[in-house]
Amino acid sequence: MKDLRLTEMEGRFAELIWDHEPIPSGNLVKLCESELNWKKSTTYTMLKRLEAKEIFINDNGVVGSLIKKDDFYAEQSKAFVKETFGGSLPKFLAAFTKSRKLSDSEIDDVLRLIHEHKEE
Repeated sequence: MKDLRLTEMEGRFAELIWDHEPIPSGNLVKLCESELNWKKSTTYTMLKRLEAKEIFINDNGVVGSLIKKDDFYAEQSKAFVKETFGGSLPKFLAAFTKSRKLSDSEIDDVLRLIHEHKEE
């Protein structure tokens, strides 16, 4: 998979698209003007950058995603665990819980996920 890291502004822009897709490009320009104080040219420059990363597409003036938000963040999470903890989920969980205790509900959720995704 491509490198899907986003700058802070790319991330804010991506969130706007995901929250409003499919969105006509003219409406996206207006949204970016009101939410981000961007000019039309800035919006289209940023859109081209994220199209080059194959995250979004402008198809005949309608902007939509090639990668859904949940899938994008799942890939981001896997990359973070791989780069920071050598791909070890147990090492990540140990670091995460070192300074933060899990509630009973969170523990139940983690155990459920483990059982759902356990290799046979």
